[in-house]
Amino acid sequence: MPSSPSRALRALLALCTAAGLASVAVPSAQASPGSGPTAVVAMGDSYISGEAGRWFGNSLTNSGSRNGTDRAWTGSGYDTSRVYGATAGGCHRSDTSEVKSAGPIASALVNLACSGATTDNVFRASQGGVAYKGEAPQADQLAAVAATHDVKLIALSIGGNDLGFADIISTCATDYIVWYSYCHDDQQAEVDAKIDGVMADVGRSVDEIRAVMTGAGYGSSDYRIVLQSYPSPIPRAADNRYSESGWARTNTGGCPFWNADSDWARDSLVPQIANRLKGVAAAKGVQFMDLRDALQGREVCAKASKQVTSTVPASGTTSEWARWIDSQSTQGLVQESMHPNAYGQQALGRCLALVNARPTGNHSCRNTAGSGPSSMYLTTG
Repeated sequence: MPSSPSRALRALLALCTAAGLASVAVPSAQASPGSGPTAVVAMGDSYISGEAGRWFGNSLTNSGSRNGTDRAWTGSGYDTSRVYGATAGGCHRSDTSEVKSAGPIASALVNLACSGATTDNVFRASQGGVAYKGEAPQADQLAAVAATHDVKLIALSIGGNDLGFADIISTCATDYIVWYSYCHDDQQAEVDAKIDGVMADVGRSVDEIRAVMTGAGYGSSDYRIVLQSYPSPIPRAADNRYSESGWARTNTGGCPFWNADSDWARDSLVPQIANRLKGVAAAKGVQFMDLRDALQGREVCAKASKQVTSTVPASGTTSEWARWIDSQSTQGLVQESMHPNAYGQQALGRCLALVNARPTGNHSCRNTAGSGPSSMYLTTG
């Protein structure tokens, strides 16, 4: 990538958090709890929807298949519907999204999450919920699924867009590239001012899901809700393979953040949000899946991972599991930045499968160093 901070800034200012998962067609026959095809449903935002599922790692090559990292490459051009289906350009529900990568845990793996969704897009329309990207609120979509399937588990990832994840990333990157100043102080204040209200709305999202399921005839023991947290897409400063000075972090690594801001994001912001979400789960009596460490060593610019080159092929054991900030806008969409890529989504899918097999308790999901997405494991607590 050429070293133009102005082009990088233009791209960064366009950054937006996105999400979405591929919907599953439902049969017209009426079902009920305990009958009909079983279903696991994903709801919420980009970190569960499948944003960035287009990519197998990150490569500096800007043409063709980008050394095999670009799954939208057709041999003569790029077709994002190969990854995002009919939601390309909209909800961005990828074929490798968490629920789609979970394996045969139900007859139907239903993806209702949407790129950029907030809690308002989860609530039922009758309760003030807002349609988004041409789709009804997700709780209303869930009602249709619950009426035709035997829903066993609902995985929910929400709150990041309410807190302004995209603005935080853009501000921190801009402060590194342009202003040579830190972002963590003012951004922490922004988060602190919003987080109580956001967590209340996350709790209300759980209530809305329960109301839908009750209305469809489900008892509290007929299904589970799993609220999940967010993985960090960038490493701690000590784990970054690029020097803090110079343009390598921006133009080679795609992780333009100061050491102090990286440490804040990894060891303060991500844990703060995870701990608050865990508190919501406890208050609402639902399971919690902690993903704060899921990408440890697999983040963008992590020393333990490598970029893909003509001699280093894309691999779930060596490549990065998160999408970098494509500062020159030469590959795909900037909104895919800082999301789990196809490998990361496969890993999160494995986490979901593991939690699905454990009907009680809270669990943290981690990866095994030097192994692929299938080697994720859970710890309790």
